[in-house]
Amino acid sequence: MAYPGYGGGFGNFSNQMQMGQPVPGTGPAVLPGGYPACPAYPDSYSSAGDPMWTYFTAVADQDGEVDAEELQKCLTQSGISGTFSPFSLETCRIMIAMLDRDYTGKMGFNEYKELWAALNAWKQNFITVDKDGSGTVEHHELKQAIAAMGYRLSPQTLTAIVKRYSKNGRIFFDDYVACCVKLRALTDFFRRRDHLQQGVVSFIYDDFLQGTMAI
Repeated sequence: MAYPGYGGGFGNFSNQMQMGQPVPGTGPAVLPGGYPACPAYPDSYSSAGDPMWTYFTAVADQDGEVDAEELQKCLTQSGISGTFSPFSLETCRIMIAMLDRDYTGKMGFNEYKELWAALNAWKQNFITVDKDGSGTVEHHELKQAIAAMGYRLSPQTLTAIVKRYSKNGRIFFDDYVACCVKLRALTDFFRRRDHLQQGVVSFIYDDFLQGTMAI
């Protein structure tokens, strides 16, 4: 089977995380078929003292959710991107699509916390492979990062991904995160339909388009 799902040291999402700190943990548990388990928040959550709640509610609509533009503003104000350029609107759109399980086109606070944990893990991976501190990674470093997240992809697939997300031979942080988001979202879409956990799925055309065009 060609893929294990997504990973990369996400740790336990139910634990409260402080702003800007890397996420602890050794990675998600792996289920039969090579997929890691999907972490989840408890149904009840107290926002008291949570610094992320302040950033989120400052831009959220009255329904308690944010769209792509509001998410972009929220992430920029939070400083999650550090010294890297703020996330583009397109990257924020696919971030929402990755976690939009109710298909509202928006993101609630629990989904935002899950995204925050993923972004911290991806950021740490990016810094690790960016050995010269240039703020970008090279082709072979992106392949290393993808492998470190637990993906087992063919050389042809890795080459296609590198071509898609590189600019003049370098991959910037925003493009790196967009790559990670799409890998996770598409793998999750596939995994939910892989009932035997064997890496093989039969798609209805309309179902395929709904899952891929939204990301």
